[in-house]
Amino acid sequence: MSLTPDEIRHIASLARVGLTADELEQYRSQMEVILDNFQVLQEADTEGVRPTGHSVPLENVFREDEPSNSLDKEETLANAPRREDDYFRVRVVLE
Repeated sequence: MSLTPDEIRHIASLARVGLTADELEQYRSQMEVILDNFQVLQEADTEGVRPTGHSVPLENVFREDEPSNSLDKEETLANAPRREDDYFRVRVVLE
């Protein structure tokens, strides 16, 4: 598919991108290749193929959520790089 420099300028303005003359030609040729590839996809016979959101069936791979006992306080804080009393000590994020 052939694109004009004006069409590329219009696309660039929609994207709020400024292009030099060299970039204009570079993106014009790249966009033509992209649109040609879409044309090939348009020609594929999809008659009888149901639209799908995924190419393969999805299954939940998570384990069952079963309640269990929590770690005790000392075991939880044992590897803390910094602690203060019974809490993790972290750097200030907001002041």
